[in-house]
Amino acid sequence: MQAPQEGDQAPDFTLPSDGGATFSLSAQQGKPLVLYFYPKDDTTGCTKEAIDFTAAKPEFDKAGVVVAGMSPDPAKKHDRFRAKHNLAVTLVSDESTQTLEAYGVWKEKSMYGRTYMGVERTTFLIDAEGRIARIWRKVKVAGHVEEVLAAARELTG
Repeated sequence: MQAPQEGDQAPDFTLPSDGGATFSLSAQQGKPLVLYFYPKDDTTGCTKEAIDFTAAKPEFDKAGVVVAGMSPDPAKKHDRFRAKHNLAVTLVSDESTQTLEAYGVWKEKSMYGRTYMGVERTTFLIDAEGRIARIWRKVKVAGHVEEVLAAARELTG
């Protein structure tokens, strides 16, 4: 499957999220969305990224931009992750990995000579019409949220 590119319509999805809710792209129509994909709850980089997005959430709110993170972890695990780190962003669960695959972030990875399938840390900025405005692939966490916030502000002008 071809990974979506900037300018493409973002693949729609409806998935469980933290707090027993569901989250869908189509329900966000009319407002921009930062959708960030991360490998696993409660790991060093993923925790830092979630805390950074939470700290910037008031600024994203001011710009009228929704922020949601997605990983293959179950929604119940997202609940524990949110509570433990006092996170304020929505965490979406894609245990089937279908949406992760649709966005081109479910990749073969390797560590210590072992290969496995996992999430390549990627962020999508999706405009109010559901088109992909910006993509950051192979994200390094340090400074990332500030860069995404600047792009979101540009988008919402």
